[in-house]
Amino acid sequence: MLVVFPAVRIARRSRGGSTMSADFTLLVWSVALTVLQAVVAVAGATLQVGLPALAGSREGLPEIVGWAGRAARAHRNMLESIALFAALVLVAQAAGKANAMTALGAQLFFWARLAYAVIYIAGIPWLRTAVWALSVVGLLLIFLQLV
Repeated sequence: MLVVFPAVRIARRSRGGSTMSADFTLLVWSVALTVLQAVVAVAGATLQVGLPALAGSREGLPEIVGWAGRAARAHRNMLESIALFAALVLVAQAAGKANAMTALGAQLFFWARLAYAVIYIAGIPWLRTAVWALSVVGLLLIFLQLV
């Protein structure tokens, strides 16, 4: 079951029958989003420079531009952000501090990061920044439950 605002409860029954918390569920989906962003970035780079150039040492590789370059930059930004998100989710779970507010923070983070990737690749600058800020609010909501 995936419920977005205001219920702030996401639970997923695993194959073993146990329920995974909203925070963990969204962490798993955030990892999937990160992998998808890598695939999109590599596909774009392949279209521009070809697979042989990417399979080589990448020395002297021309700059990847346009939507493919934006996809690569969005992916790099996600790699930076997911490390913070994962750390906060894991600490909240380990400390027994996961609650409705951390679930809300996780939802904000995931959905904002999904929107961020699409908006960045589309090349919409100010909206991209606003959505990025929303993902940071999600991180802050989790952080505030830990201090």
